[in-house]
Amino acid sequence: MIIIGEKINGAIPSVKQAIAERNEALILERTLAQAKAGANFLDCAPSTATEVEYDTMVWLIGLMQGCTDVPLCIDSPNAALLARILEEGHVKKPGMVNSVNEEGTKCETIFPLIAGTPWEVVGLTCDQDGIPADPAKKVEIAKRIIDKADKYGVALNQLHIDPCVMALATKPDALTDFCYCIENIHAYAPEVKVTGAISNISFEMPARKYVNMNCMSYAIAAGLDSAIMDPCSQDMMGTIFACEALRGKDKGGRKYNRAYRQGKFGKKK
Repeated sequence: MIIIGEKINGAIPSVKQAIAERNEALILERTLAQAKAGANFLDCAPSTATEVEYDTMVWLIGLMQGCTDVPLCIDSPNAALLARILEEGHVKKPGMVNSVNEEGTKCETIFPLIAGTPWEVVGLTCDQDGIPADPAKKVEIAKRIIDKADKYGVALNQLHIDPCVMALATKPDALTDFCYCIENIHAYAPEVKVTGAISNISFEMPARKYVNMNCMSYAIAAGLDSAIMDPCSQDMMGTIFACEALRGKDKGGRKYNRAYRQGKFGKKK
């Protein structure tokens, strides 16, 4: 499982405040904690007003890559801003771009910049009409994004499709739809990865961790390749290691046992 650490995001109240106050200590603390927990990528999402988003992202990038070599996931709905960050070379080593979708020319803006490079990219299953409720429509959008990536020369194994996990509280078949998307995207393009912000499913639910953990289990069984999540959550990390061992992806549970010994789950740090 590829882990995209979610904890540097201006949509989180404490991070929003840290950004407003230019509180370097909190950003550094969260960055290092996620790196230590085993994140493969670290989300860098200012989630600020448009007029300050560029400066904020450059500030965050500088702090984050100054304390860890874990690749960054530069995250914004503004494709032009992401393109500027890429073109100006603010990120020292290739990471991930989050995201493109079928709204406007986002794919056409980002794909030519990353084609033939090690950069990975997230594609959201939404278009000018927003996020469709019908999972079959999400898969159709995914197919269009995949076809465009292939057309522009983006390696399909560097493309992560995010079917936009919905909230169980408002959509009772949210998990069924998510698993449907995972399976059908893989059926269309096996080399493409499928990702998701797992915690979305538990929004407005009590005891959210149980919903998240079980969503992760079912999603892994359906073929989930990566997840945007909190790598510091021992509950979630333990679920991933256990599921991969049970599914035969971790022969003999070697990774499970090593992660347990390292205190990534099951023990108080």
